[in-house]
Amino acid sequence: MTVPLAYGRGWLPVMFPDHATTVIQPRHSPALADEQAAMRAALESPLGAPPLREWLTPGCRICILFTDITRATPNDRMIPWLLDYLEQAGVQRDQVTLLCQLGTHRPCTREELEHLLTPEVVAHWRVLNHEPFDHAACVALGTTRTGVPAWINRHCVEADVRIVTGFIEPHFFAGFSGGPKGIMPGVAHVETVMSNHGAQNIGSPMASFGHCEGNPVWEELMEIAQRVGPSFLLNVTLNDRRQITGVFAGDLATAHRAGREAVRQSAMQPVKAPFDVVVTTNSGYPLDQNLYQGVKGMSAAARIVKPGGTIILAAECSDGIPSGSPYDVLLREESSIEGVLARLATPGFSRPEQWQAQLQGVVQSKARVLVHSGLPDEILRAAHLEPCPDIAAAVQSALHQHGPGARVAVLPLGPLTIPYLEETSVFGG
Repeated sequence: MTVPLAYGRGWLPVMFPDHATTVIQPRHSPALADEQAAMRAALESPLGAPPLREWLTPGCRICILFTDITRATPNDRMIPWLLDYLEQAGVQRDQVTLLCQLGTHRPCTREELEHLLTPEVVAHWRVLNHEPFDHAACVALGTTRTGVPAWINRHCVEADVRIVTGFIEPHFFAGFSGGPKGIMPGVAHVETVMSNHGAQNIGSPMASFGHCEGNPVWEELMEIAQRVGPSFLLNVTLNDRRQITGVFAGDLATAHRAGREAVRQSAMQPVKAPFDVVVTTNSGYPLDQNLYQGVKGMSAAARIVKPGGTIILAAECSDGIPSGSPYDVLLREESSIEGVLARLATPGFSRPEQWQAQLQGVVQSKARVLVHSGLPDEILRAAHLEPCPDIAAAVQSALHQHGPGARVAVLPLGPLTIPYLEETSVFGG
């Protein structure tokens, strides 16, 4: 059979053996008939909060937080509609700051911001990148559980009205994206992010897809996000065609809980037994722009691969690893992934983006990982991964190595599908 894999801005067709292949995808959710009307209705009748119009007072300072280029949020539709709503409510443009939720990612270029928000928005509204390495750009709101200051971007903290936008999907260690992640780590200082994403929190068995309550990463994200004060959430859910399937607006916790329950119903897919080989993607563009994000696809596959099995990731990586990032440097400093994990276990060791290397190491401790991408072979090997020029041939070889009866699972949309073994508990709240 031929299975199209999400890859870059298109699809990569791959042949798989009919008799040994199981394709696992999220349940399709239909698009909303009128996305803009649904969003306006959600703003007027939010969950657990007054209508957004009632948050607005004359001269109030408004901060709209929006996701960066690594997320599939339809910002180019949502943000103009939101700004139109605000202007109709009497808000002046000089009252509004649009702040990009970079987390610890690189700043977006003007061209990227225009792609995200439309050229008209960038030309006529105040649009800023978060500055995760600048203490002066942040305000400390108490400390994290490890005693590090909880630094949050000043524009977010000092605003009279915060509107946190984004979309909700399963997240490999925070449970779900969206919600409080728009503030923490979205507009948090790197030191605060490093504390929350430290080895102990990331190593918790509850720090996984779909777990929120009981997840030390998630619980602290929410706690710090709520210290800022009340925030109005505007999150959406999407289908495999990146059409809006639901709008969840209102109180940060209440609206996000409703949204993630909708995602849980579509994303979770049970399987009866683990597979010898799992082929996954990183759900295509924009999430598969770099190898750093590709760890999410690996982690989804690891949930259903047999110990000692094989994972093959298809991720275009048009933006590289990215080269020179803390994740890239950390991997290159050690001669093996085992060396990386040992270094991360060293008392007192801390490095930005170490969480991604840690989770890559956890996956590779369970299975062999091959990567099909646009990266040169030497770059992949330096990241302790095996190049995979031909996915179909690699699958056939792996099935042969694993012996008679070996089976392969395919996740064409990567971490947009979260498979789980039926004998394990379905993920929690």
